[in-house]
Amino acid sequence: MQTNLAPEYAGTTDGLEAEAILRKCVHCGFCNATCPSYQILGDELDGPRGRIYLMKQVLEGLTPTRRTQMHLDRCLTCRNCETTCPSGVSYGHLLDIGRKLVDEKVSRPAPERALRWALKEGLPSPLFAPAMKLGQMLRAVMPASLKNKLPPKQDAGEWPTRQHPRQVLMLAGCVQPAMMPNINAASARVLDAVGIQTRVAAKAGCCGAVKFHLNDQDRARDEMRANIDAWWPYVEGGVEAIMMNASGCGVTVKEYGHLLRHDPVYAAKAQRISELTRDLSEWLPELAQKLQGKLRLDAANSVAYHPPCSLQHGQKLRGGVEQYLGELGFDVKTTRTESNLCCGSAGTYSVLNPQVAYPLRDRKLAHLGELNPAQIVSANVGCIAHLQSGTATPVRHWIELLDEALDGTKL
Repeated sequence: MQTNLAPEYAGTTDGLEAEAILRKCVHCGFCNATCPSYQILGDELDGPRGRIYLMKQVLEGLTPTRRTQMHLDRCLTCRNCETTCPSGVSYGHLLDIGRKLVDEKVSRPAPERALRWALKEGLPSPLFAPAMKLGQMLRAVMPASLKNKLPPKQDAGEWPTRQHPRQVLMLAGCVQPAMMPNINAASARVLDAVGIQTRVAAKAGCCGAVKFHLNDQDRARDEMRANIDAWWPYVEGGVEAIMMNASGCGVTVKEYGHLLRHDPVYAAKAQRISELTRDLSEWLPELAQKLQGKLRLDAANSVAYHPPCSLQHGQKLRGGVEQYLGELGFDVKTTRTESNLCCGSAGTYSVLNPQVAYPLRDRKLAHLGELNPAQIVSANVGCIAHLQSGTATPVRHWIELLDEALDGTKL
């Protein structure tokens, strides 16, 4: 796609990167066929091809409007279009640039600014945990719209105490310890069972995704730098990897190298952090080998697996969870219909765009329900909470299944 940058963007870092991405686009429209917002809204401007045209116009000097901003906001950043694209267009990176440039020129209404501020400041805040605890205490009397966002209180169980020569770092996350603490504890217990010790850097915080996708990109990069500082002593100490059990965080940390590539102090360290970062599912081949025959399984407990977009499209990790859980004896099924499509969670998207998020959730649950599962599993806290809000079938992280089968006392 030929692009003639406006003088204000010509020669800039954002302009040059956007131009390089745009030149790969051949207008084929294959992306629209797998775009969840296009499936729901049916508007060309709510699909990747239309949004690319909007961003191209802005880069060429056309003044953006609230309508431009709305169409960019409606993207879930699921990156399904990147999986579909035959030309290798880095749509996610282009969207980050486009949203930034549009927000610089288009003011949002005060209620919208307030909600976005509350999300980007509140979710990564130390106050989130006590607020979640209070909300869970009052959950029974809350309206359904709020109850949807508050999973019942969860017992995390014991953290393993054995020490091992092999060690990994785990990012605890900003919302996961308060919403679903058992995911982190179960991850540590399962890795402990195969001789891997899980450590947590006390000063590591939010991965930066919340602020970055709400277009507070500078402060998001500050959070990334703070994490690098917290992790670096462990990296120098020989930790074998940085383990992510929330795929939304994982895809962000794997892109630290790209997002901080122009930082003269942190660029090299950020690249090293990205290289060390692995999703928990990337240990499954080893887990399947070492735990073979050692699990207590419920033969009647069928499981439906929802692969998060941040795992299958963002990190390009497809098929591993269902394959290796199957090798371990779990009855895992994936839907044949739209397994590639987003569930509608997408970080803060379900709060900001419920008119798209909830139809996508119900569409996903309908397909999963056809499998008649006893449980639904996924690999990202946001997906789990969003799906659980629409079904009575338990929705959990796949590592919790493995943890229970390893323990045997909770079956």
